[in-house]
Amino acid sequence: MVGQLILALSILVFVHELGHFMAAKAFKTRVEKFYLFFDFMFPIPTLLNFSLFKFKRGDTEYGLGWFPMGGYVQIAGMVDETQDASKLSATPEPWEFRAKPAWQRLIIMIGGVVMNVLTGFLIFAYYLNTYEKEFLPVSEVNKEGIYAYQAAQDIGLQTGDKIVAVNGKPIERFRDVKSMGVILGGTISVDRNGKQMDIKVPADFYKRLREDFVTPMRESVYVDQLPGDTNAKKAGLLPNDQIMAIDSMPIQRFSDLQMALCKKSNETAQVSILRNNQPQILTAQVDANGKIGFAPRMEYPYTNQIYTTSDIIKYSLKEGYEVTATQIVSLGMLFTGKVKATESVSSPIGIAQLYGSTWDWARFWRLTGLISFVLAIMNLLPIPALDGGHIVFLLIEMITRRKIPEVILEKAQGVGMFLLLSLMVFAFGNDIYKNTFKKTPTEQTMPKKPC
Repeated sequence: MVGQLILALSILVFVHELGHFMAAKAFKTRVEKFYLFFDFMFPIPTLLNFSLFKFKRGDTEYGLGWFPMGGYVQIAGMVDETQDASKLSATPEPWEFRAKPAWQRLIIMIGGVVMNVLTGFLIFAYYLNTYEKEFLPVSEVNKEGIYAYQAAQDIGLQTGDKIVAVNGKPIERFRDVKSMGVILGGTISVDRNGKQMDIKVPADFYKRLREDFVTPMRESVYVDQLPGDTNAKKAGLLPNDQIMAIDSMPIQRFSDLQMALCKKSNETAQVSILRNNQPQILTAQVDANGKIGFAPRMEYPYTNQIYTTSDIIKYSLKEGYEVTATQIVSLGMLFTGKVKATESVSSPIGIAQLYGSTWDWARFWRLTGLISFVLAIMNLLPIPALDGGHIVFLLIEMITRRKIPEVILEKAQGVGMFLLLSLMVFAFGNDIYKNTFKKTPTEQTMPKKPC
């Protein structure tokens, strides 16, 4: 999982810094260094200065640092983590950042964020075209209506409801019923026995979700992965086996499987499967939690629709917009106290766990696309040392028409670095504490399973 995280961050940091680099070059601003990873002990630019690889072309030194926590471009004449105001006491040279008009400096500063946004869109488009390829239309699901799990019933949805709209807009894909824009407090409009109803989703609904909350009426359950030496593997289950029944109980949806296994806790169960269109019966030991140990995959006996090129463009843009909007809403909830920092702030430890212990390219690209948008939003926060802090100072300069002294920028940079380091310490400590001493907040707020 660490390797996946390092690769993802390397891609995203590289394109971010490339955005600054290309914008600087476009305005004939000298870039002295372009590094992936730091060639010093971040954030102290004078400590352990060495690189694993470097070469110089033109005015720029390109290299690979030894400290795998990001990367940077060193732009001549700019106060950042690599140089302070004392180095900028001489008269500005025409190729320096500080000599350029404010609007050019602004474009240079937003170049990284723009590249992360564009990269996120491209990754989503690649994911849809390469891995997802097709989607389940809501019109297919509406032939029979939805199956509402308990969490859905608690907010007013019912089995058999037909989806009309989400947040006031008709949808084409069924998966959009379960988007972040819904579970963070949206509205699902349904047709119930010919009458349209609007179901308001509470803002804290995401805390109640253990697994799914709505599915199509019919679904087939398959074995997707068999992690570790589990009871399922010992029983002889293989990936792509379809679960047909547990003892005499037919499995028509995932909730049937959960219920059947719960009834067999600490006992053995006869698992009827379909493997290569051939029925088999296996005997598996069920643990105290009502599980036999496999990751399921649900498939639906409906007609899927293949993504067209226009669909891929439309939905990659739509998902990018939704991720961005969700991130902004989440930050608002964090700063207003509606969400605890311990529940929402993660370090690379927590992010690495999302990638999982096995290398899955589909999951890798999906998560990397999401993180690209998250990095774009985080970099826009008005904190000195982040791009957003520089942008705020530039906007002030453009409004007042007075340049902010480098000494003030240096002091602000120091405050910003202190805030970022404090956040890093908190995030790492929070993840270590959660993984070592307690259940995750989500587990604490989730309802207990029947077994």
